[in-house]
Amino acid sequence: MSTLVAGIDGGQSSTVALIADERGQILSRGTSGPADEIGADSNSTRLRDALREALADACRRAGFPVESDFAAIVAGVSGYEGRVYGAMPKMPTQRFILMHDAPVAHAGALGGRPGVVVIAGTGSVVYARDENGLSQTLGGWGFLFGDEGSAFSIARDALALVMAAQDDGDSSLREEMRAACDFFAKDSLHHVARAFYAGELTRERLAAFTPAAIRFARFRKIAEEGADRLAALAHRVLAAMKEPRAALAGGLFADAGFYERVRGGILAAIPGAEVGRAKYEPAAGALLLAYRELGLPIPEFQR
Repeated sequence: MSTLVAGIDGGQSSTVALIADERGQILSRGTSGPADEIGADSNSTRLRDALREALADACRRAGFPVESDFAAIVAGVSGYEGRVYGAMPKMPTQRFILMHDAPVAHAGALGGRPGVVVIAGTGSVVYARDENGLSQTLGGWGFLFGDEGSAFSIARDALALVMAAQDDGDSSLREEMRAACDFFAKDSLHHVARAFYAGELTRERLAAFTPAAIRFARFRKIAEEGADRLAALAHRVLAAMKEPRAALAGGLFADAGFYERVRGGILAAIPGAEVGRAKYEPAAGALLLAYRELGLPIPEFQR
């Protein structure tokens, strides 16, 4: 069997693992549930299980034994800051590197080149790495303190808007109120709120409301304000770079209007910047970092 390398992207909504050989040929892709440890305690197995199950799924799909040995595995996990709160992941390799998901998204989005990645998924963050290898993170304060331009923050603010409108007797948002209740299959906005506080509605489920919400003009404005904030943060770090280069990554950029709002905001501030969609997905970025860890040539993946 060829030397195996794996890259894993552990997000707030799902986890993706890619297996490749030493020549850069991607052999398989596996998935599992969310891996972040927000709210986790010492009894949590969320991170451990998500990483292990995504890799095992990729092994099965490739026809490999689930416990195949890997030369290196790099895993980027949303919110990871150097400490595991729950069960420690045990991976089938002597070289396992666990890191925040921003560097792996950056490596994938820019193909290993310096620049800025703007991530807008369930959460959001702007991560930069310059020509000298120095990194900087802006945003990424999490669902409670920030994450402007993320799916969760847009859904949260949209729901807050209609809840306040209900209190004020404002009937102009009646259609938006009904859309929110229908999406979550609840009889009232009070039931939506209570379901979230009770843990019945997860952060991921709340964030999933955003694609439906931004079809409404009032909710679209919330998304545009978040997009403008992300563009402003990206501008702050790009302005100091010799070759300003940015990639936009994450599920929200599937929406053409949101993508163009962030891209246009960056270009308005730095007309000569190179701004486009991510070259590779974050799990492929984790693979690139695994190759770098092994001292192997950085490959060009087929998309």
